Amino acid sequence: MSQRLDYQKQSPELFKKFVEFSMLTHKSSIEQPIRDLVNIRASQINGCTFCLDMHVKEATIHGERPLRLHHVASWRESTLFIPRERAALAWTEALTQLSPQGVPDEVYERVRTQFSEKEIVDLTYDVMAINAWNRVNVGFRTEPGSADKAFGLDKAQLT
Repeated sequence: MSQRLDYQKQSPELFKKFVEFSMLTHKSSIEQPIRDLVNIRASQINGCTFCLDMHVKEATIHGERPLRLHHVASWRESTLFIPRERAALAWTEALTQLSPQGVPDEVYERVRTQFSEKEIVDLTYDVMAINAWNRVNVGFRTEPGSADKAFGLDKAQLT
C-alpha cells in the first residue's frame, strides 16, 4: 500500500477552518453520548477505521458502556438504545447513505418526535462533520491510532 498525502500539511488553512467548524459542533445542543453514537455509526457505514477507532476511544473516555459500543452496528435489534438515540441513529444512517428518494418521511417524523427543531439542525451538522472527516481520512488512509497521544485517546486504555 502506497503512502498517501498529508492533507493537513497540503491545505492548512482549509484544515484549520474545518477543525473550527467541527469544534463548534461540540458546543451544539446535542448531548455528548448521542454525538458519540452518531460518530461511531457514520464511521462504521463509511468504513473509516481511523474515525471509528477514535470515536470508540472517545466514547469509552466519556463513560459509554462497552456492550452498547458493540451494539451500535445492530442498533435496530438491540434493546440498549432509547428512542432518542434510535432516532439519531436512523437520521445518521439516512444522511450518510442518501437514497435517490431522499430521507424517508418515517425517519424525519421519528427524529421530529425526539428532537427540537434546533436539535435536528445541530444533529444534522454533527452528521455532516463526521461524514466529511470520514471521507478525508478514508481518502488519505489515515492510520488508526496515529493521533491517540495528541487527542488524549490513550486514556481510553484500548490497544
